[in-house]
Amino acid sequence: MTDERLMELARQARELAYAPYSGYRVGAALLAENGTVYTGCNIENAAYGHAMCAERTALFKAVSEGVRSFTRIAIAGSGSAPFPCGACRQTLYEFAPALDVLVTWDGNVRETTLAELLPEGFGPSSLGKEV
Repeated sequence: MTDERLMELARQARELAYAPYSGYRVGAALLAENGTVYTGCNIENAAYGHAMCAERTALFKAVSEGVRSFTRIAIAGSGSAPFPCGACRQTLYEFAPALDVLVTWDGNVRETTLAELLPEGFGPSSLGKEV
């Protein structure tokens, strides 16, 4: 899977976003270790705390199908860089602390890692667990 294809899948997922309140549409494409890609979009709610980010939507789809290992995620937005929020960083860290992260917006691309975005992350190994 090329980075360009992964970013294109994230852009396509962004088109499905439900963002009537913020107008900030985000799509994500999460690459599993087995080569399968899981996409997601942000889904807002009038009760703002019940909204779901694109990254967690993709992750939850994958986990609900039994997939637990991931290598890369592409996140697409527009207007500003759609870096994962704190909740998404923590949730992704649970399954993929070494995840590579591609962020794309308005023709820009930034590549980073989840470890850079969440230094000293707290995960299963912090509790002496291996999942």
